[in-house]
Amino acid sequence: GLFRRALMASGWCTIESDPGVFSELITELGVKGVQVHELWSLDKESMAEVGPVHGLIFLFRWRGEKDDRATVTPGPGVFFASQMIPNACATQAILSVLMNCPSISLGEEMTAFKAFTKDFPPDVKGLAISNSDLLRRVHNSFARAEPTVSEERRASKEEDEVYHFISYVPVDGKLYELDGLKAGPICLGDAGPGEAWLDAVTPAIQARIEQYSSREIRFNLMAVTADRRERLLAEQAVIEKERNMTVGKVQARAGKLPSPAELERLAASHPEPPATGEVAVDERTLEQLLIALAHLTARAAKVAADIENEQQRVGQWKIENIRRRHNYAPFIVNFLKVLAERGELGPLVEQAKKKQRHGAR
Repeated sequence: GLFRRALMASGWCTIESDPGVFSELITELGVKGVQVHELWSLDKESMAEVGPVHGLIFLFRWRGEKDDRATVTPGPGVFFASQMIPNACATQAILSVLMNCPSISLGEEMTAFKAFTKDFPPDVKGLAISNSDLLRRVHNSFARAEPTVSEERRASKEEDEVYHFISYVPVDGKLYELDGLKAGPICLGDAGPGEAWLDAVTPAIQARIEQYSSREIRFNLMAVTADRRERLLAEQAVIEKERNMTVGKVQARAGKLPSPAELERLAASHPEPPATGEVAVDERTLEQLLIALAHLTARAAKVAADIENEQQRVGQWKIENIRRRHNYAPFIVNFLKVLAERGELGPLVEQAKKKQRHGAR
């Protein structure tokens, strides 16, 4: 039947729970302007730092414990899919956020997939995910190269430690927990306006952590957010526009601009004035303009540094993902062969054994 067909559409590898992996996976699906950030805390400051949050993904060690909470029938606005392939749960958790956030630009492929599966029941949605060549190919592209691990050992290891991903998203004014192993979504109550849902979801996640914390410490919480670079670039444009207007007014009245040291002193000794439009800039005194310019200059420098940090972070993600995918076994084998041919391998092995013996004492 259909379930058997889903099982036959296997070949989904386990992928690492990592924000760089998930962010690049989302990009390769054609989705634009979305990143994933690891969270170390549920406080408001941590949430505000990563930007507008579309949804949360929680990873925990699955133990098959009973959960009597009632599920609900998904409404027309809720994308909920049953999990049909064990190793696909990471990608499915990501989809649960992407497909339930109308403001996300899904791209051509994922928009078509969402439209195609819109009226499917959860089990058929799960089958559609399992049988999607695009989803499987992108998902599997992040599998680590482990040529020396046998399938039996790999299967045994995965059976010993089974990890599961679930999603938390606000949809149509309600907050949902989406777990593909459940019969349907679990409604956690009203989501509230804007990002108020983050306050509502905190107790639910904390309760889940406390449920396992006595015997399990391996958890991972990630936020699916708007791309921080886009937000920072938009902020930079606003700052630069006001700064350029202010520079023009200062030059018109004073003839020259203060030195960087003078601007730093002004910013340190005067509070930042509120942001203004073009008309308000005309109404300011020269001293007020200089103070505003000092703070705008400081803000522009900070945003530029933040943008550079984000670019470096994304660049590092790309490097790490390349290393993840690369098979180093041929290089290692050839390197050992060269050492053996030179007669250097034996002494190095003996040296390593000696170090190990001394370290064990």
